[in-house]
Amino acid sequence: MYSKHVKRMLDLAAALLALPFFVPLFIIIAILIKLEDNGPVFYNANRVGFCGTIFKMFKFRSMKVNAPDIRLEDGSTYNAKDDPRVTKIGKILRETSLDETPQLLNVLLGDMSTIGPRPDPPDWLDRYPEEFKCFLNVKPGITGYNQAYFRNEADGYQKMVHDCFYAKNISFTLDLKIMLKTIITLVTRKNTYKR
Repeated sequence: MYSKHVKRMLDLAAALLALPFFVPLFIIIAILIKLEDNGPVFYNANRVGFCGTIFKMFKFRSMKVNAPDIRLEDGSTYNAKDDPRVTKIGKILRETSLDETPQLLNVLLGDMSTIGPRPDPPDWLDRYPEEFKCFLNVKPGITGYNQAYFRNEADGYQKMVHDCFYAKNISFTLDLKIMLKTIITLVTRKNTYKR
């Protein structure tokens, strides 16, 4: 009941309530991104959604135009404090996670939830063993178990385990805990970068 109906109503309510507060911020961020290097404001990436469907995920661009895609050994994205690919405004956006806020639009469109496993690029599907693909049974989220409790510290395997745990235990209580923990993690800026 919760995951099929109530969660969607809560997502819509949260996105509609948040947008009026974020729209002025969106405008300021867009201007700052444009002023820095005159590149595009948004980075729209293909991501895996509910039941394996592919959708366009919205983000504010935090990297230089045509920056190379660098991955770590476990396949996760390279993320370091001194990453030369990141723009000046992009560094601030990443540290505060404001680069993810345009995903409120994805929530309104129904591609994402406010809380759920973070959506992976399509090529990541081949990395998941069958027993971990249960994460496809829930919509991806703006924040999730990994982001709340580990942010960028969890490796690829740990991420799979945590995403599967969330999909099997989804509830209003768990979502509430993740939301509160996310706020604490963002305020303390814990585990912003991979070590």
